[in-house]
Amino acid sequence: MAMTSSRPYMIRAIYEWIVDNDCTPYLLVDAHAKNVQVPVEHVNKDGQIVLNVAPSAIRGLLVEDGAVSFNARFGGLPTDIYVPYAGVLGIYAKENGQGMIFEPEPEVDPEPPEPTEPPEGDKPRPSLRVVK
Repeated sequence: MAMTSSRPYMIRAIYEWIVDNDCTPYLLVDAHAKNVQVPVEHVNKDGQIVLNVAPSAIRGLLVEDGAVSFNARFGGLPTDIYVPYAGVLGIYAKENGQGMIFEPEPEVDPEPPEPTEPPEGDKPRPSLRVVK
């Protein structure tokens, strides 16, 4: 069974961990990945950009199903940033470099396939329940 990407969960968790430890979270982005929207004038020669995503530096951070998005200022101008998960190369603390670098991940269609009905005669799937 194919699972969804773990990348959004890891990004959220590491972001919170970095902020909780009073460090500055930086997002390393492949600016040439499909549908990435970043200010191209700040992309380095390797096609990457490092974004300060500290709560004091950005507004409206969303780590949703398909991408990381927020608004930040570049040269004093408010700019909307949009980075699909395939474009997120890593997240780390500016102060000590601790965080996570991600392995390349295949780009996924934005809409999941329609669920299919299980064939007749299949056993029911196990379920979880809370035990107190």
